[in-house]
Amino acid sequence: MKLVYPACFYPDEDGSYTVVVPDLKGCVTEGADFADALAMAVDAASGWVLAALENGEDIPKASPKVAADEYDGGFVNLIVLDMDSYAEKYGNKAVRKNCTIPAWLNTRAEAAHINFSEVLQEALQEKLMVN
Repeated sequence: MKLVYPACFYPDEDGSYTVVVPDLKGCVTEGADFADALAMAVDAASGWVLAALENGEDIPKASPKVAADEYDGGFVNLIVLDMDSYAEKYGNKAVRKNCTIPAWLNTRAEAAHINFSEVLQEALQEKLMVN
């Protein structure tokens, strides 16, 4: 899943930037220069969205129009979030799933010391063509 959000960049006198992503409440970061600030904005926003997804929260839609008029010199730039890549690298919240299998299969799997969670994860990744 790719998401695009507007981010407000505010230059500081030392050449660094403060970045605010208005659609993601409290998502603020900074960078030593514009390239660093852009990378930090993508990382901060991706982390914000991943945390919301892992907590079962709704993801805010991007505002169609954002103005960066709080400070002199502020401007808006779009940032692109590749949530699949970010979640693969940083996502780690586990969720509990209950499933039912035949008793004979359970007996054989336990005797073979099969890790049920690992098998389910591998099967889901294969089925979804993820990995």
